Amino acid sequence: MINVLIVDDEPLAQDVLETYIEKMPDLNLVQKCNNALEANEALKSNDIDLMFLDIQMPQLTGTDFLRSLVNPPVVIFTTAYSNYAVDGFELNALDYLLKPISLERFLKAANKAITQIELKKAAAGASSPKEEPEIQAEADFMFVKADKKLIRVYYDDVVYIEGLKDYVIIRLKDTRIVTLQTMKSLEQKLPSAIFKRIHRSYIVNLHKIDALMGNMVEVKEKGQVKHLPVGKNYRDELLELINQNRL
Repeated sequence: MINVLIVDDEPLAQDVLETYIEKMPDLNLVQKCNNALEANEALKSNDIDLMFLDIQMPQLTGTDFLRSLVNPPVVIFTTAYSNYAVDGFELNALDYLLKPISLERFLKAANKAITQIELKKAAAGASSPKEEPEIQAEADFMFVKADKKLIRVYYDDVVYIEGLKDYVIIRLKDTRIVTLQTMKSLEQKLPSAIFKRIHRSYIVNLHKIDALMGNMVEVKEKGQVKHLPVGKNYRDELLELINQNRL
């Protein structure tokens, strides 16, 4: 379950969010707070994963409150004023919901938060947030730190690698591994003869490319066709590699 905190000085806004949260089985509403001071105590007393935070509140605004937190949970701002969007972006808020909040818009933001939080939890045992997982390349395999252990991953089993902020998802033929690692660091450690960066969010195993179509490459993941985007900054180098094996 993902523990949720609502921080809003408007009872009606609290009720709307509570109703929406109850519709999602993955979310568990821990507490509703009327101001930042109450929220500060709630964060000390509970393990909160996601906070819906109003911006315009008495005593302390939501943006100032977020700035004061050393290790904040994932935050989705809720406000009636669109002019705070830039502040939300600068504070790394996951999303920005304008009141009145529709169920459709809430679901989109909440699902985005659930995905990010689940990935973070899956990789929590892999390494301290201040450390990068160890990846050691040897022969035809590497070791990846995940789930509190070093897992041997054969290069030939890797179809592609997907980046999500400070995490990467290593997509294998039949499963996936989530680990704390930057795409840039991983790209430097992987053998360039096998793996190629094709997008800021994707590294592909060259041996797994079945086709190239425009700005997409085609691979197979779990027996299903998967299309990966090719960024314009990576296209020429990819074409050069493919042309070396072109008839």
